[in-house]
Amino acid sequence: RRCANLRVLNSYWVGQDSSQKFFEVILVDPNHSAIRNDPRINWICNSTMKHRENRGLTATGRKSRGLLARGPRAAKLRPSRRANWKRRQQLSLRRYR
Repeated sequence: RRCANLRVLNSYWVGQDSSQKFFEVILVDPNHSAIRNDPRINWICNSTMKHRENRGLTATGRKSRGLLARGPRAAKLRPSRRANWKRRQQLSLRRYR
């Protein structure tokens, strides 16, 4: 809200006390010419990269969603633990049995 024109590139944990956790957030201006012309980072200028932090797509968001595991360990994690659990709990009655 404070920097509405900036996009979140990444975030990571830096410390905590007894009641709060502190994260460092890297913000990028997608309208800056240096960002737009750099092929390594201009992917963040796409409209699909808006509000990555709200969808849990930064490193800290992926960690909190439990998506750091890869390969066969991640079978029950994707697309999310909750979606996987819900899919396995539903009774599937096919139309033409």
